[in-house]
Amino acid sequence: MLKRQTLMRVAILACAAAAAAWAADVTGKWSGEMNGPNGSITLTANFKQDGTKLTGTMDGPGGEPMQIQDGKVEGGKIVFAVAFNDMKIVHEGTINGDTISLQIKFDGGGPGGDGPGPITLKCVQ
Repeated sequence: MLKRQTLMRVAILACAAAAAAWAADVTGKWSGEMNGPNGSITLTANFKQDGTKLTGTMDGPGGEPMQIQDGKVEGGKIVFAVAFNDMKIVHEGTINGDTISLQIKFDGGGPGGDGPGPITLKCVQ
């Protein structure tokens, strides 16, 4: 009986370790292009992940860095916001290896909550 309990504990710990290893870590520099009102716009993010907490910056208009707010990474999901001209811009999406697919929406202060739409970021560092 004791041997069976020990084996069960080892199996549970192995599963927990595998789940922790599978969780995405997006720390680094990510970049992608999207269509803007005046043509293509390049977005670059510098993420720092600590557990599920996500911080860092995203390049804004004119190259000024915008602080990432309310950032969270859980498994293959990512969500964060940046503030620009009294608007909160929410980014939400999925992580797949060296690619992050995001939907971008305005949250308050923006035109009807709509945003510029999707963007795919690629890890560049």
